[in-house]
Amino acid sequence: MQSLVGEIYEGKVTGLTSFGAFVKMSNGETGMVHISEVAPTYVKDITEHLSEGQEVKVKVLQINENNKISLSIKQAMPPAPRQEQQSRKPQTGNNGQRSSVRANQQTSSKPSNAPAAPMSFEDMMAKFKQESDEKMSVLKKSGDFKTGSRRGYGNGNR
Repeated sequence: MQSLVGEIYEGKVTGLTSFGAFVKMSNGETGMVHISEVAPTYVKDITEHLSEGQEVKVKVLQINENNKISLSIKQAMPPAPRQEQQSRKPQTGNNGQRSSVRANQQTSSKPSNAPAAPMSFEDMMAKFKQESDEKMSVLKKSGDFKTGSRRGYGNGNR
């Protein structure tokens, strides 16, 4: 039976290399899982994630003209549950300043020793924007923020 691109198969790891793993699928064909397709996080040492003889689910990514099959373990995994979107309204403390400590305490429902789930791009951008706004607010209040000119060059003389 020939593999189909996009299909998910059961398989068994038959070999490990520094760049990936070879998997014999339930349909009898063998393909390779590149190290970047082993887990949703960075994989430095493949032996920390896989071992020979291990049963895995793989998704067929590509079959090239030489009938070499590219596989993915991470794409065969069910998607991680999305975290609830946080309110876009900034948290403020008693003195009107945004309080990132208070916001982090309120939204953190996981113990600190639990591994963090990967954030979506939208979540990362929202977090970056919030942190950036907080830093700009602190800079503006402290007077260290200069608009439109470099120090020493702001008097208009050139």
